[in-house]
Amino acid sequence: MSNKIFILGIDGMSYSLMQSDYIKSLMPNLSDICTRYNLYKMNSVFPVISSVAWTSFATGSNPGEHGIFGFTDRQYNPFRIMIPMSKNRKKTPIWSRLPQVKKKIVINVPLTYPPEALNGYMVSCFLCTDIQKSTYPNDYHKHLMDMGYIIDADAWLVREDRTKFLQQLILAMDKRFQIAFELLNEDWDYFHLHIMETDRLMHFFFDYLAEKKADNISKLIESFLKKLDQWIYRLVNTIQNESAVIILSDHGFCQIKSEVQINLWMEQQGLLSFNGSRSLEDYNRESICYSLVPGRIYLNVEGREEQGSVKPNEYVAVRDMIRTKLLEFRNPDSGELVIDKVMFREEIYSGNWVKNAPDIIAHPKDGYDLKASLDCNQIFTRSFLTGMHTYGDAMIVGIGIDVSTINSIDQVCQIIWEYMKNDVV
Repeated sequence: MSNKIFILGIDGMSYSLMQSDYIKSLMPNLSDICTRYNLYKMNSVFPVISSVAWTSFATGSNPGEHGIFGFTDRQYNPFRIMIPMSKNRKKTPIWSRLPQVKKKIVINVPLTYPPEALNGYMVSCFLCTDIQKSTYPNDYHKHLMDMGYIIDADAWLVREDRTKFLQQLILAMDKRFQIAFELLNEDWDYFHLHIMETDRLMHFFFDYLAEKKADNISKLIESFLKKLDQWIYRLVNTIQNESAVIILSDHGFCQIKSEVQINLWMEQQGLLSFNGSRSLEDYNRESICYSLVPGRIYLNVEGREEQGSVKPNEYVAVRDMIRTKLLEFRNPDSGELVIDKVMFREEIYSGNWVKNAPDIIAHPKDGYDLKASLDCNQIFTRSFLTGMHTYGDAMIVGIGIDVSTINSIDQVCQIIWEYMKNDVV
């Protein structure tokens, strides 16, 4: 008999939130699972971005090995901003590493667009904008369309009608689980279902979770969490006798104090300038550095960047200077330091693709959400977002598989690999 494993990704569900009375009251079934099978805290990745974290999960490697450093990236010569997709991943994910004979089902895992050929089914993630291109086998998309499947909730809707957005979020989650329960009837050895809706909920409504507001919106949030809990209960009861189960998140969440526009800060520090339009594609040759979210800083190195000006022999001194400035950066209203730590790429990454990594990674204090907009005239801004990702507060629990030794999300893959290798004869 072959070992089977089911992975349930609950994007952004933090360890500390799972300890709260609020979640325990709304999600008693998941809370009971966490109590009976032991809930563990684990680290995310730097930078704390879902596409980076889940790629680290799937490949069992750090960004320097798998080559994904953010939701957006840059091609440095000629310079352009791009969105990395599955074809840009440099290491093989576990569903492709497992023997061909094993059946795999992968639903909605970040960075699975375009969908990959495998012995089973794949439904792409939020990067896919056309449902007709979202599946493997290709014609499976017809079934998704027939049943009203939603690739991702419309984030712009939250700006217009928060009630409708939450209703759409619940519907998207329901469709995700409905597809999963249908595919449970297929033969499978590895099944990964990813719930992105929790991340969307916490980005836009974390103030409700933190401040315990009570209104019609809070009732919809409670309905969402209760329904998620019911789905998890039904899922675990269906599969736990025939499969190991891992339930995990990729990062934690905290409430936003302020968004911080790092490119504007750099401009005011004399580190970044522009030729005409204030866009990264039009940065001036004399610029020292520029940033992509969140806190990824690239030096304008001569011979590497299209308009490089920083001499290679000045690289170390310039990085040290920028690190010093970042660590001294304060919120002028509160006096609080904005940046918690500043890391050089070789300090946290290893592998063949470190050369594509940001030169500096600035990790903020909780509450300061690092952005890179150039459309505003203030460094400290607010938007519709109320929650931001945190590094050290992801969660993991295992049923029928020991996850007690895992410290970070990139270590989960090896545990799964060892479990799947040790098939019972």
